[in-house]
Amino acid sequence: MTERIPARWYFDIVSPFAYLHLKRFGELHPALDVEFVPVLFAGLLKHWDNKGPAELAPKRLHTYRSCVWTAAQHGIPFRMPPRHPFNPLHGQRLLVALGAPRAAVDAAFDFVFGEGRDLAAEWPLFCERLGVDAGQAATLTGDPAVKQKLADNTAAAAAQGVFGVPTLALRGQNFWGSDTIAWANAFVDNPRMFDSGEMRRAAAIEIGAARKEAG
Repeated sequence: MTERIPARWYFDIVSPFAYLHLKRFGELHPALDVEFVPVLFAGLLKHWDNKGPAELAPKRLHTYRSCVWTAAQHGIPFRMPPRHPFNPLHGQRLLVALGAPRAAVDAAFDFVFGEGRDLAAEWPLFCERLGVDAGQAATLTGDPAVKQKLADNTAAAAAQGVFGVPTLALRGQNFWGSDTIAWANAFVDNPRMFDSGEMRRAAAIEIGAARKEAG
């Protein structure tokens, strides 16, 4: 029997890169047993005092164009929603409340980036796609335990070094970005990848200069 290797996939439905990553999960190493973990990208940015790609005007445009191009290269249906970034909070809470099964995660991302729909304006339809009505969703997303679970997921991810989405975590290492599937697969086959050679040296490089704090 093939060894099953647990992995966690940290995601936020605000991320088009997470959508592109998810659509290529068929390329993941077959030994991986992936758990889907909703987090708040904004919470990770706050923790690391960082800005998201959509917060810098030229990077925002580059990001959207890059996603359109990448999707086309891989034959992935892709359409940006009418407004981005948007507030994914209720969507993430609903996924937490439902236990973030693969089918619900797929449905959520397909709604936002496969069809380019507006999460806020079409919330009842979004809920329907995830198998609940808007009334049920209001009860689920308003549950203090659900709210806390999403906050805890985000804090735990940050504590484990997760700084962005999507991130695939396995064997104590984080693989960030939609373009790291081959790298993660290679690590599955070679668990000592980071223990020798230039990989080991890269982890010990000293900081030669640091940007001064403003003020």
